[in-house]
Amino acid sequence: MSVEAPPTPGADPKAANRARFELELEFVQSLANPFYLHSLAQQNILEQPAFINFLEYLLYFKEKDYARFIHYPHALHHLELLQHAQFRTDMKKDEFFREFLHQKQFDHWRTWREPSYINGLVPDAVGPAKAEGHDSAIGST
Repeated sequence: MSVEAPPTPGADPKAANRARFELELEFVQSLANPFYLHSLAQQNILEQPAFINFLEYLLYFKEKDYARFIHYPHALHHLELLQHAQFRTDMKKDEFFREFLHQKQFDHWRTWREPSYINGLVPDAVGPAKAEGHDSAIGST
């Protein structure tokens, strides 16, 4: 009784394609992290022509058939932004831009299920607690 070795990805083209897809998917999803983008910029990776071409190639993830595999929608947004030289330059320049992206991402996840935001309505500056004379613990000084 002999034990067969598992097939190597190079032996089976279908397995090789799947492995490549999974690797590219994992990379695209990592682009949702502003701290990772800043790190890539600090290492001058975002300036390399081969890497810029790779980012352009990865735009296929925006197609419906591939986008369904993305768990972090900001990854696609950041992938689109990375197509622009100005964005790549801004990511390298200072940490303020990274923090700005992080805050925007946080605000999105914090509010994306609130009905007032879903319907396009922004909550009033005076919330119901303040209108009734109660101070909220959040935002009070």
